[in-house]
Amino acid sequence: AVHLVESGGGSVQAGGSLRLSCAASGDTYRRVCVAWFRQAPGKEREGVANIYTSGGRINYIDSVKGRFTISQDNAKNTVYLQMNSLKLEDTGMYYCAAGIYCNGAFRSWEYGYWGQGTQVTVSS
Repeated sequence: AVHLVESGGGSVQAGGSLRLSCAASGDTYRRVCVAWFRQAPGKEREGVANIYTSGGRINYIDSVKGRFTISQDNAKNTVYLQMNSLKLEDTGMYYCAAGIYCNGAFRSWEYGYWGQGTQVTVSS
């Protein structure tokens, strides 16, 4: 099993930056795909970025390419999401998830483990 805890959310003005952290624990953390999803009020949950913890394979959705960077620190069992040039439409609850498949499809049902979420609010 994998247990995930997110942190780092907050309120920021458009154009600002935030770094989210996803701390993982569990004996199956290695060789999993860790993803960041987000959900805005009234909208469906969407995948934002993912990384394969044993190989560094990385995917992003088009709307965050060039602005967000996903990375990992295996010594700390932590995956980060550095978010720069934040836009109003980046507002939402951000969730960390772990699963087996790491691709750009970001199918939420392929991720069996989820954190509790951290709120990101971008204002003008």
